[in-house]
Amino acid sequence: MTRSLAEAAGRVLMVGYPAGPVPAAVAELAGTGALAGIILFKRNLPDIHAALEATREYRALHTPTSLPLIAVDQEGGRVARLREPVLKLPPAQELARRGPKAIRAAAEQLGKQLRVLGFNVDFAPVLDVDTNADNPIIGDRAFGHTAEAVIEAALPFADGLTDAGVIACGKHFPGHGDTDTDSHLALPRLPHDLERLRHVELAPFKAAAGRVPCVMTAHVVFDALDPGVPATLSRRVITDLLRGELGYEGAIVSDDLEMKAIADHYGSGDAGVRAIDAGCDMLLVCSEVARALEVRDALLKRAENDAAFAARLQDAAARVDRLAQSVPPLQTTDPEQLLEALQQLGAQPADTTP
Repeated sequence: MTRSLAEAAGRVLMVGYPAGPVPAAVAELAGTGALAGIILFKRNLPDIHAALEATREYRALHTPTSLPLIAVDQEGGRVARLREPVLKLPPAQELARRGPKAIRAAAEQLGKQLRVLGFNVDFAPVLDVDTNADNPIIGDRAFGHTAEAVIEAALPFADGLTDAGVIACGKHFPGHGDTDTDSHLALPRLPHDLERLRHVELAPFKAAAGRVPCVMTAHVVFDALDPGVPATLSRRVITDLLRGELGYEGAIVSDDLEMKAIADHYGSGDAGVRAIDAGCDMLLVCSEVARALEVRDALLKRAENDAAFAARLQDAAARVDRLAQSVPPLQTTDPEQLLEALQQLGAQPADTTP
């Protein structure tokens, strides 16, 4: 479908918001189909009842022609926004020891629980390779210390989510595993040459290209790819490398544009325009709704004055539409039935047989 530029400028945004009901500005955008969706955090999810209410409230706002994406970071270990009875998974490196069959079964059970709660996107698995003991942000979130170990364990996790009808998202392209800086706090830089990157960092993403419908970018500068430019904002990295060399056809989502790796160097609107121009299809703005609106306004202004950018924006919005259409709708929205289904799933431990 062809959208107005104003709708397209919103359809590429996934937003987070403070605890409480959906903010009026978010509700207005959702009601006109001009938003990709929302991402919920622990602040929004104090318990299972709150999770059900938050996803129900948001789904009710969307138009039938603009299916909502409702996302969560539920990796396991220290990155888990939802509490029990949602399956409590260990860190990825520990889960990897169980073998591909058990990993896929656990991810499928988790995915079924997420769907019952109204989520259709899980920003997992991590495809980074843990090669730096001083990495403050990845570490045991990665499935292994080699590309081969990550591929063997992370792809079954993605497959399990897909089996459950949840969109899996591999992250953080082209690799965040060897940084010693947390991109939430500053802009990391990696000096590795292309041979090293292809052998280590890029290998899991190449292997996952046909198995994850969504890839998240890294706010990391790669000197061998585009010196001085964070990967999220780099056409060389997103369009030339991920789309071109690796042949990735799925949706590409930025990491949170409010992270200091980006926010300390670019204004919100400028970062959003650069990310879409680089080849991203969906932009995360995870905390401040006002900043999301700044991004939307900047995208619209650029599109109204640049035909090539307008076409890129329409393409990005179309990719978001296809992503949303790729997951089946929930079979029921009755809270009591959903809670009963969740309890039943929670009572069925995942197969841990290697």
